[in-house]
Amino acid sequence: GVKLLLHGLCSNTTVKSLDLKGNNLRTMGAEALGKLLRQNKSIRSLILEWNSLGVWEEGFSFFCQGLGANNFLQRLDLRNNQINHQGAGELAMALKQNATLQELDLRWNNIGLLGGRALLNCLHSNKTLKRLELAGNNVPSDILKAVEQATDHNQDRQTILSETQNRACILSKEVSSLKDEKTKQFLDLMDTIDKQREEIARSGRISAARVSQLQEALDEQHSIMNSLQAKLQMTEAALALSEQKVHNLGELLNATKQEQASLAERHFTELQQQKQEGADREGKLLRDLSAASEKNLLLRNQVEKQDQLFQVKQDLTNTTAELKLRAMQAEERLEMEKKRFKQSLEDLESLRLKEVDHMTQHIDASERSMQDRIQRLEAIRIALEEELSQVKAAALTERGQAEEELIKARNQARLEEQQRLEHLEEKLRLMTESRDEAQNCCLKQKQMVAEAQAKANQLSLHADALRRRLEELQQDLNSKEEEKVIEVNKVKVELQEQIGHLQAERTAQEGLREKIAALERQLKALSSNHREALLDKEGEISMLLEKLRMKDADISRMRDEEAQRASFLQNAIMAYVQGSPLGTHSSRK
Repeated sequence: GVKLLLHGLCSNTTVKSLDLKGNNLRTMGAEALGKLLRQNKSIRSLILEWNSLGVWEEGFSFFCQGLGANNFLQRLDLRNNQINHQGAGELAMALKQNATLQELDLRWNNIGLLGGRALLNCLHSNKTLKRLELAGNNVPSDILKAVEQATDHNQDRQTILSETQNRACILSKEVSSLKDEKTKQFLDLMDTIDKQREEIARSGRISAARVSQLQEALDEQHSIMNSLQAKLQMTEAALALSEQKVHNLGELLNATKQEQASLAERHFTELQQQKQEGADREGKLLRDLSAASEKNLLLRNQVEKQDQLFQVKQDLTNTTAELKLRAMQAEERLEMEKKRFKQSLEDLESLRLKEVDHMTQHIDASERSMQDRIQRLEAIRIALEEELSQVKAAALTERGQAEEELIKARNQARLEEQQRLEHLEEKLRLMTESRDEAQNCCLKQKQMVAEAQAKANQLSLHADALRRRLEELQQDLNSKEEEKVIEVNKVKVELQEQIGHLQAERTAQEGLREKIAALERQLKALSSNHREALLDKEGEISMLLEKLRMKDADISRMRDEEAQRASFLQNAIMAYVQGSPLGTHSSRK
């Protein structure tokens, strides 16, 4: 029944404690228990008190093999199981292999001196057994004390190991918390960097929009210049018509030429001023970029100095690389904007030079045409002078009409010049407004650069705070590691001392083992001699028993004969007494 029960428990995973006290378990039960200990992984407590497991050596050795292969049992009770010193040796071999058993109760067995020594020797290799009860086993007190010291040492070792495990868990938790803080700080840095990227992208979009606005303004200026050119052509045509009509319009054309030259000079001076302002702005932007690059270099040098924080250095190198990329992108964008601005200025200058050349060519052509016309007019004048003598009256009337027409033409020319001047003033005003807008854009860009520098300073301060925090954490970790190393060294020293004691005891044990082997050989020889003597004595005893049986038979036969003789004598005596006169006298009485 116990075999079937234990066979069923081999695959059980819920039973934690098994009590088989007082069931007279023997060979089959011990073998079934060994199989259970090999296969079961849930039983933590096994009580086998008041059984007979130690009587049969083969079954108990199988049980000990199962105990050595088990890695889950923590408490074992083997009280009153008739375990001798050989069974204790088997248990010692099993305990050398077992690494989970904490309590073992062997009270009231027959372990003796040899079994106690075997169990004491196994405690040198077994470091998990905290309690070993050996009362009532005829074990000497010195061995009991040594066993108690070894179990106390194991218990202290287990407490030290648990404390070290707890400390390791606490340190791992602290390290994980530090890692979490570092990841949070890194994420915060990445968020700030993303925000900076968004701000830089926003500023780039704003600058692109402003550049597009400036381009539109330039396009409008081109259209205005084209309209002005068309108007100039119209005015030139009107002037040509007026010159054909009036000879005195040449003076007005010269005045207009002078005015155009002054306007061209003004435009040229304004363009030079704008170029100088653009160059100053470029110089300021380059100085700002150089200052930002120097600050980045300083930050990079500060980051590279801290070789102890390798991971933070990698993060900072990544951030510096990103900042470099952003700075390079910003520089490229600034260079592109500069190139675009320079190209736009060069295009404007080329267009203006072309316009001025065209105007000069047109003016030269107009002058040539005017000179041709003047010559023609002079010829006509000569012809007219010849004809004047003939038609003075008609000339006087025509002269009055011509004077009136001249007055009208002058008034019209003045009005057109005033309109042209007003248009040019509006153009200048628009140019000044565009210049003011460009200056405002530059100021805003400077403000953005200043904000970026302030943010970079804040980031550098934040990075310094993080470095200080990391240094403090590193110091704490170093102190904890030093404490841990000191404790480990202490434990190593204690273990080395224990190893020295154990080696000395091992040498003593080896000598004792050799003596025990010699004694066992002597015991074997004596046992063989004793067996032969016992066999001889058993033969003699059987002979003596047979002789005793024969003697008993003879004694019983003699007793029967004596009883028969006594009965015969008693009958004879009674018959004699009855036949004698004394017997008759006594009967009468």
